[in-house]
Amino acid sequence: MKISRVIINGVIIYIAIAAFFLLMEMFGMSDNVWLRLFNFIFVIYGINRTIKQNYDEHIYGYLTNIKSAFLTGVVSLALTVLSFIGYVEYKGGDEYLHHFVEKYIFAGKPSIYQFAFGLTLEGLAATAIVSFALMQYWKDKVEKINEVDDVRHVSH
Repeated sequence: MKISRVIINGVIIYIAIAAFFLLMEMFGMSDNVWLRLFNFIFVIYGINRTIKQNYDEHIYGYLTNIKSAFLTGVVSLALTVLSFIGYVEYKGGDEYLHHFVEKYIFAGKPSIYQFAFGLTLEGLAATAIVSFALMQYWKDKVEKINEVDDVRHVSH
């Protein structure tokens, strides 16, 4: 596992999500819950990129790759949540935050940090699911590559 790869791909996810949310905010579409779910695509892209780069370098260990995948998501999640806290504070704090609370499953009026904690839990769950699903995809792909290599070695 290369830490630089994990960080770079985590930052790529973060930049994509931040740009997407800023564009949604700029065009007045940040209220659209379904549109906000689109950020999932960026997470899939970045985590898949990490695993693919590992496999391209013949790093096939399942636990090594799932750890790389998960850490890539955690890097982006940490940057995203910290940026969200800063952005909410910049835009007016609790007053601005309560605009978002109505569209999420939170009860009452959570503080910025309670909301950030909820986003963190949601992000960790999404990261785990995406990492596991992509590892299953790549595991099957690598098994097929290994089968082809075995056939080549036997025929020589």
